[in-house]
Amino acid sequence: MPAKDTFHYIVRSALEKDGWRITHDPLYMRVSPTIGLYLDIGAEKLLAAEREGRKIAVEIKSFLGLSSLSEFHLALGQFLNYRLALEELESDRELYLAVSADAYQEFFSDPFIQKSIVRYQLKLLIFHSQKEVIIEWKT
Repeated sequence: MPAKDTFHYIVRSALEKDGWRITHDPLYMRVSPTIGLYLDIGAEKLLAAEREGRKIAVEIKSFLGLSSLSEFHLALGQFLNYRLALEELESDRELYLAVSADAYQEFFSDPFIQKSIVRYQLKLLIFHSQKEVIIEWKT
């Protein structure tokens, strides 16, 4: 099982504060006889008005390394593979990439990165790392 990201417990806390029930930590998916994937968190939220649960999967990335662009390349590749796996195994679950507000402001606001977000249809969960709250969902 892979190591947890620096912000793992912060994002988990933020999700719980926002009314999400953590169902998997991590969310494991066997995609073939030889390949299994670990997504950081699986969660669900019951929406009273819909009487149906909403399910999400969240991959958390810190972007604290030397090269945010290299980290983004890795995160994008993971995201695309995880999305493919979810389409096959849990199509009712939406995938989000969780990034801190600082990383979003300093890196994700770049025009080229914004184009990548649109092109590859990345859904972002932006959180405040000190307050442990979700600031924004970008879909």
